[in-house]
Amino acid sequence: MLKEFKDFAMKGNLVDIAVGFVMGAAFKQVVTSFTGGIVSPLIGLIFKADFKDVKYIIKEGVADEAGKVTGEVAVMYGEFLTNVIDFIIVAFVMFMVVKAVNAMKKKEEAAPEAPKGPSQEELLAEIRDLLKK
Repeated sequence: MLKEFKDFAMKGNLVDIAVGFVMGAAFKQVVTSFTGGIVSPLIGLIFKADFKDVKYIIKEGVADEAGKVTGEVAVMYGEFLTNVIDFIIVAFVMFMVVKAVNAMKKKEEAAPEAPKGPSQEELLAEIRDLLKK
């Protein structure tokens, strides 16, 4: 059973998937920092607040002596929109990567064919002519 698991784990496709998964997770962190550090502040200028903190308050909360608000009910649409922007960036980059890989595969498949020799009919005619001699 251990040998079967080792064979399964060492298959090329599984290792490729694992590498892609790790790279995707790292890329997601880069995109998250990009949207959190660059895109959100720029959009936040429009709302005059940190974009991730933008929300629609349904029910006001009560502030205690320390300034902590409790009982507030709000729709956190700023954080949702930030995550949507993250997703769109990651999806677009993955689309471009897949498109590039597919283009490279098509070039490999479209390798020039070996030069064609005479057709089967031409070879049979030549054999016939040689046998007549």
